[in-house]
Amino acid sequence: MNPQNNPGFSPEEIAKLKAKLKSIGKPYQLVEDAENSDEYVNFYFIGMYEGKEVIYDAALYTLRLHHASEVYELAEHEAAKKFPNFNGIRYEEDENGNLLPLSSEEEEIGWFITEMIMEIEEEETVKVQEFIDIDTNHDFGIGLDAALNLEHIDDSTIRKFILEYNEDTISLDETLYSFQSEEEDV
Repeated sequence: MNPQNNPGFSPEEIAKLKAKLKSIGKPYQLVEDAENSDEYVNFYFIGMYEGKEVIYDAALYTLRLHHASEVYELAEHEAAKKFPNFNGIRYEEDENGNLLPLSSEEEEIGWFITEMIMEIEEEETVKVQEFIDIDTNHDFGIGLDAALNLEHIDDSTIRKFILEYNEDTISLDETLYSFQSEEEDV
């Protein structure tokens, strides 16, 4: 890692973020172009690394979302083994923004992936646990990925996470969890 080439280590960038945080009255700033939701939030905060202040580019998500992502990845892997031409399903829109129908092969692959997801969940093949991963080779500051066993992520969750992370008091649950997709009422 070379902090000289990483703007997230620069005192000027850190000072800019500090001023921004002070103006908004929060210990973090949401990353605006991220697809933030109540289960995933991407934000910047200031913390310490090797005795120096640094900007963390954090992605905090629920354990349920992490599990769903792992299940989908495994289902796609199984689809790639069964369908040699499979390289992802791409949804395209017409000029009005409506989704175009999938080809029959894409539809077959989609059904296969859906069945695989249901089977993986039913058999609890995938188990996940809370974690925090640090990426010191990030292009802006230090990358931080964390999954916590929470129903949703909100302002108080983010504030608590930053406080505990900076005070080195986070206690991760090492229990392995498996989740079921929630049935949508139609």
